[in-house]
Amino acid sequence: MESESMGRDGNELLASNLSPRFLEMALRTDRCLPMERPDGRGKKTGVCGDTVEFNIVVERGILKTLTYQVEGCLHTNACANALISLVEGRPVEEVWEILPEAVAERLETLPDDHFHCAELAVGALFLALADAQHRARNPVRKIYGRSR
Repeated sequence: MESESMGRDGNELLASNLSPRFLEMALRTDRCLPMERPDGRGKKTGVCGDTVEFNIVVERGILKTLTYQVEGCLHTNACANALISLVEGRPVEEVWEILPEAVAERLETLPDDHFHCAELAVGALFLALADAQHRARNPVRKIYGRSR
């Protein structure tokens, strides 16, 4: 007798194990775009080869706007979007306290073998926060961008 999952294709089987929130975050792309003259930019590549870059705008100590770019899997995209949903509009001091566990919790069904994607997203955001702090202390860098 054929099992219930035998007739499904791989995508249906995969989707059946993921929460609606995870799927929403994994497929969301409206914030996946570059930003002209961000206050901070942070880019990090993980051990898996995925790369996340965050661009942020900080206004009066509040993380006002975030965009990102991802080269990687749907898990990394989901983590980037989940992280944005957790931190946008919050004071920068609070954002520094965010942990990858909060990202995984937000997604509800991030597989254990992809927890590194949450770590990657948080690490890239921390680099963007550090860059924004550095640029705030060095206004010329904010105007002209970071020399590479």
